[in-house]
Amino acid sequence: MNEKGYESLCRKCLPVVRKASEFIKGEVGKVATEDIEAKEKNSLVSYVDKTAEEILVEGLHELLPEAEFLTEEATVDQREGEVRWIIDPLDGTTNFLHSIPHFAVSIALEIKDKLVLGIVEEVNTEEVFCAWKGGGAYLDGQRISVRKNDLISEAIVGTGFPYSVKDSAPMLGILDYWINNARGIRRTGSAAMDLAYVACGRYDFYYETSINAWDVAGGAVLVQEAGGKVVDLENNEDFLHAGNIIASNGHLHDEIVKRVSEAYTAISS
Repeated sequence: MNEKGYESLCRKCLPVVRKASEFIKGEVGKVATEDIEAKEKNSLVSYVDKTAEEILVEGLHELLPEAEFLTEEATVDQREGEVRWIIDPLDGTTNFLHSIPHFAVSIALEIKDKLVLGIVEEVNTEEVFCAWKGGGAYLDGQRISVRKNDLISEAIVGTGFPYSVKDSAPMLGILDYWINNARGIRRTGSAAMDLAYVACGRYDFYYETSINAWDVAGGAVLVQEAGGKVVDLENNEDFLHAGNIIASNGHLHDEIVKRVSEAYTAISS
């Protein structure tokens, strides 16, 4: 598939993503306590996540019948394949369940282990971020790019808090550095949106550990096509299954990778 093919497919995916987003928005405030499951301490799920995923799987399968799926809620068989959709039906479930208006639908397409298409829709604002290989990144149809800032002192940092206790000490150490040296820190509870914000220049960089492929796949495409860089903590581009991620505007990339990686390496060594 070439650039035009990716663009065409991306546009066909938008109504599928919108359908899932509209379903989620209609369920805000309706989920009863007994409908919520705890997958682990800080990871919640409800029928909303699962139904939204089913909507996405059905629609995307119709568009690309040969594709396999990697999804957060495993409502469909999880298989590896040359062509695969990676889906987070509701990124920011805790926000959703507490009616905090910041959560998103995220999808990505992977072909031969390379991400080639990504869509992230923020459910509340209905902002739609999309990107495809070689075609750039867009917000509501307008081209976007990362912020051209090379100063930590002027940077807005996005991050997430780890589920793993072992990651809490380095997290606190590096947060202290940002507090004293960066312009501001944001922790909003949606990795997909954090990455979208790097892509459109609202954040200068974002990093997180204890992360899954479906959390970051769609947003990573946005950052890459908007001119940024995405790696794991060891500065490798094979970030998707590393369990951690650093996404930057590119201008601050080397310094960010150095400081974040050193913080985590110092604790674990």
